[in-house]
Amino acid sequence: MTKYLISFPSASMVLSEEDFATVVETSHQAIREAKAAGVYVFAGGINEDVPPVLVDQHGNQSSTTSHLDGGFCVLEVPTRDEAEEWAARIAAGCRTPQELREFQYDPES
Repeated sequence: MTKYLISFPSASMVLSEEDFATVVETSHQAIREAKAAGVYVFAGGINEDVPPVLVDQHGNQSSTTSHLDGGFCVLEVPTRDEAEEWAARIAAGCRTPQELREFQYDPES
């Protein structure tokens, strides 16, 4: 099966304070459904209070201009169509469009 990244940037989450609690619940429900279906790998939100660092092969760190924020979910499903269906469920739960990306096959992962 193929792994897919489903994600959204923080800026797309424009919600009132009262809507936020509802969106948390509906997005968590979509994740619970993915777990129950056996397709869930992992998910989470990027902690935007902690700055990212770029680490080289020697362990040296430097600041990065890379920009990744918001939330993401990795699912493992048999077809792209199924991945798109899950992305739509998560989009409905989060009330924001989701970007869908396919991981390249790696026999070690």
